[in-house]
Amino acid sequence: MAYLPRTIEKEAILLSKNYSVLTITGPRQSGKTTLARHLFRELPYFSFENPDVRNFATNDPRRFFDQLPKGAILDEVHHIPEMLSYLQQIADDNDGEVLFVLTGSNHFSVMEKITQSLAGRTGILKLLPFSITETAAAGLSATDEMIYKGFYPKVHTRDLSPTKIYRNYYETYLQKDVRQLIQIKDLNLFDKFVRICAGRIGSLLNTSALANETGVSDPTIKSWLSVLQASYIAYLLPPFYENIRKRMVKSPKFYFYDVGLASYLLGITDPVMVSRDPLRGSLFENMVIIEMIKHQFNTGLDQPLFFYRDNHSNEIDLIVKKADQIQAIEIKSAQTFNPGFLKGLNHLTKLFPGRVISEHLVYDGSMEQTGARSILNFRTFSSLLHESFHV
Repeated sequence: MAYLPRTIEKEAILLSKNYSVLTITGPRQSGKTTLARHLFRELPYFSFENPDVRNFATNDPRRFFDQLPKGAILDEVHHIPEMLSYLQQIADDNDGEVLFVLTGSNHFSVMEKITQSLAGRTGILKLLPFSITETAAAGLSATDEMIYKGFYPKVHTRDLSPTKIYRNYYETYLQKDVRQLIQIKDLNLFDKFVRICAGRIGSLLNTSALANETGVSDPTIKSWLSVLQASYIAYLLPPFYENIRKRMVKSPKFYFYDVGLASYLLGITDPVMVSRDPLRGSLFENMVIIEMIKHQFNTGLDQPLFFYRDNHSNEIDLIVKKADQIQAIEIKSAQTFNPGFLKGLNHLTKLFPGRVISEHLVYDGSMEQTGARSILNFRTFSSLLHESFHV
């Protein structure tokens, strides 16, 4: 399949004009290399997965960089984090005239090294898998098919079973990323933990319960959660709470960065199984919330995201906070609109009078309306985000 345009391209070009080094990070196979080679075709390409290239750059870094007077794409840079010190000097000496594009998965040591060695010298992009709008070019439309297939580029560009692709992806993740991030002898326990997490999508995080069910200590669970976050497998959505009288929930909610991987971990092997799965609503919610995260990353935004829930079952799935103002988004997987879907939005506007500047119900139906309180199909919601409509 031909290259599918990415929303993040505009932000990448903008950063490349202001920094000598552009860093593209994100999960494995999210399209980092494809994006870099498409946007910066004029730059030579080197992959540090290649042992010959890696040895050359490691053993004689000055000579390696001397052959690149106009910059290069350096892929899988996490293999040689020490080379970043040389890039720092090159960036200082050239002041924007040389462009190096670095790609790599988000490893603790690498990102720490980048922020230390290249502080103020590199623009950082976070590239997640396709958005809903980006997959439209691949002909993906049915909701259950979206949830089953997920949004990793390889799923949409190769004529292979998503189940097989995610199986290989997950096994590679366990064998490479997990072993690099933490010293772990029993991968089976970590695998058990991840699959238990898949059954907790959209639920409040309870590390003690996860520890009991997995059979490890609570500190180990917290360490493993950090690994899932650092490698762009899991996203923890924090709760929204302020100094008000009502007691608020203060635990984050657990989501996967890709709903297709979550479906695989739940044992879902076709779209029909999605339609019958008791977690379909949670998977739908997961898909929409991560769509907002992709919008943030793709456009360089950094607006705080939260959910709201109190001890009286009042809940809003997603809150975007802008200074003292609140934008509220409620998510429902149903295809038929029900006025009861607006209960949480009604409660929030009463709780924070004058602060809720927009309200949106995002669901799987066809009835839509726009305005201060909008009702949107999730595809329309994605399209509006794609068009830089700030919800």
